[in-house]
Amino acid sequence: MKRFREGVTKVRKSKWGTVITVLLGLWLLAFAIAYLLSGKSTSVVNENKIVFIPINGMITTDGSSSLPFGGEGVTSTQVVDYLQQAEKDNNIKGVILEINSGGGTVVASKEMETAVKKVKDKKPVVAWIREAGASGAYWIASASNKIVADPMSITGSIGVTSSYLEFTGLMQKYGIGYEQLIAGEYKDAGSPYRELTAEERNILQDKLNIIHKYFIETVANNRQVPKEKVEKLATGMYYLGQEFYDEGMVDYLGDKELAIQVTKDLAGIKEAKLVKFEKKTGLLDILSKLSAETFYYMGRGIGVELNKNPETSKTVELIA
Repeated sequence: MKRFREGVTKVRKSKWGTVITVLLGLWLLAFAIAYLLSGKSTSVVNENKIVFIPINGMITTDGSSSLPFGGEGVTSTQVVDYLQQAEKDNNIKGVILEINSGGGTVVASKEMETAVKKVKDKKPVVAWIREAGASGAYWIASASNKIVADPMSITGSIGVTSSYLEFTGLMQKYGIGYEQLIAGEYKDAGSPYRELTAEERNILQDKLNIIHKYFIETVANNRQVPKEKVEKLATGMYYLGQEFYDEGMVDYLGDKELAIQVTKDLAGIKEAKLVKFEKKTGLLDILSKLSAETFYYMGRGIGVELNKNPETSKTVELIA
C-alpha cells in the first residue's frame, strides 16, 4: 500500500512537471513570436520603406501660434523626432517631406532644416510641396536633396516679418493712459500701448535684416545657387511653383507619385512600402480641445479687457 501511494505521488509529480514544462515552453514561444513581430529581431526580413513626414500649418517650436489655441500647426520637436527615427531605421530608404505650410518661426524652421541635412547625408530626402511651401517651409524644403512642387503651389516668400498691434489711438479716444515702470531703456520696446521711437524702429529693423541675410545665405548654400540670385528673389513676394521651377529653385513639377518615384530613384530601389509618421489624435485630445474652446468663448469678453501684464501679452512674432 505504501509503495502504491509513493507510485501515485511520483506519477502526479511527473504530470505536474510535464504541465509546467509545456506551459513554460508555450510562454517562451509566445514571447519569441511577440519579439519577432515587434521588429526588434535581426532575423526579420528587411523591407524597403519610404516614409512621409507631414509639415502642415504654422511651424513653431512648441505648437503655439498667434491663432486662438494655435490652430493647425506642426512643431519642430515632433518633426525632428520623426527625422531621427527615419535616420536610424535601416529599412527606411528615403524620406518625403509632405509640405503644406506658409511658414513659421525662425528657430523652428532652422531646427527642422538642420535635421533634414543630417538625414540626407545617409538617405535621400525629397520635399513635396502641395498647396504651399513658402517662407520658413521653403527654408526647410531647400535643405532636401530634391524639391517637387505642384505648378500652382505657393512657394518662395523668402523674407522675415515682425509685427504687432498698437493701440495708442484707441486708448487716447477712450481716455486710457499707459504707465510702465521698466529697468532697461528698451525693455518695453514693441509694447502695443505706445508707439515705437525712431531709434527703436531702427534697432528692430536691423535685427530683421540680420535674420533675412542668414535666410538668404542658407537657401543659397542649400540649393547651391549664387547668393546674388537668391537676393533678387528674396523680396518676400511668393511665387507659383511653375515660376520657382523656371528660376531653378524647384527641381520637379508634379504630384505625390512623382515625389515617390524621385525618392526611389535617389535611393536606388524599385519597390518600397509607403508609411507615414504622424501624431495620432485620441479622444482625450479632442475633448481637451473642445473644453479649451468652451472656456475661451465663455471668458473672452473678460480676457480681452483685462491685461494686467502687457509684457506677457505682446504679439510680436518673428515669422520666417
